[in-house]
Amino acid sequence: MVGLAICSAAAGLRPAPEGTLLGMDVARNADSPESSRPALGIAEESDPARAAALFEQSVAIMARLRAPDGCPWDREQSFDSIRKYTLEEVYEVFDAIERRDFPHLAEELGDLLLQVLFYAEMAANEGHFTIAEVVDHLNRKLVRRHPHVFGEEASRAAGNRADVDAAVEGSSAAVLRNWDEIKAAEKRTGAAVASTGPASRLDSVQRAMPALAEAAKLGAKAKKAGFDWSNWRELLPKLVEETAELEVEAASGDPERQPAVEAELGDLLFTVVNLGRHLGVDAEMALRGCNRRFRQRFMEMELASARPLEELSASELEELWAGAKRKLASEASEPEEQP
Repeated sequence: MVGLAICSAAAGLRPAPEGTLLGMDVARNADSPESSRPALGIAEESDPARAAALFEQSVAIMARLRAPDGCPWDREQSFDSIRKYTLEEVYEVFDAIERRDFPHLAEELGDLLLQVLFYAEMAANEGHFTIAEVVDHLNRKLVRRHPHVFGEEASRAAGNRADVDAAVEGSSAAVLRNWDEIKAAEKRTGAAVASTGPASRLDSVQRAMPALAEAAKLGAKAKKAGFDWSNWRELLPKLVEETAELEVEAASGDPERQPAVEAELGDLLFTVVNLGRHLGVDAEMALRGCNRRFRQRFMEMELASARPLEELSASELEELWAGAKRKLASEASEPEEQP
């Protein structure tokens, strides 16, 4: 709280005035049985009013950072420049969850929330939408898709056009059925309003998935139309072709050619993913396995070297790398001891 207070003061922020609707909600809930619940574990009890105030401060801080006299780096960012950080933050959230590192998870969720605030502020700067619209869309969606909680009238007021049975009687399966029907109705309505061109068989491949998985699914869908390589061997010359095209663009050394370099690297990656598809190999799992082996081998290099790695020559590093590969391969081939 001290650090946030300092940030708020630096950003010229003020606490929310008393007597607001939020304040009345807090007073109204003060006498409720839930207000006297003990804290769970070491975490503080959920406090919607405090969370709302802190969220308001976060929004104001983000606006201050993007203001004309704000942070130069933040002001220079665009939707394209920060999207890579969004993926990074999502994976860091996943990592904290897998490790059950809840203190770290709280921090990582905050970093992920920063991405939302950043995008919303940039959108507001360009006149597209504001963070208020983002939250409003979320609230309406939650009410719309939970008629069994908020009531059918509230669900329809929030935009539900599906005819569902809100009496789920504690059944998760019934909840999911309603959710899917309501979501499908939303898509039909949205498609009717926002349709801008002819449908494609590739439309069924969701954009909201990891790029490697999307590339594999796109290739598989195109195969059904007969647009595919006959076998994995046909992709090998294509890899050579794409590598040569990437080399031409990268060798130019022209910063203005960077988008072309990115495009050619994308073509090469798409080809590699589809080579994996023909070989029956999931590219994401293959790369995760490679990353794991790289970590293990690099650690072996660090352990085997008497000096810091940065003090070694290229040939010495290569020798350590080869030794690490041999050592790990030998350990992997050793039979397990019988009890």
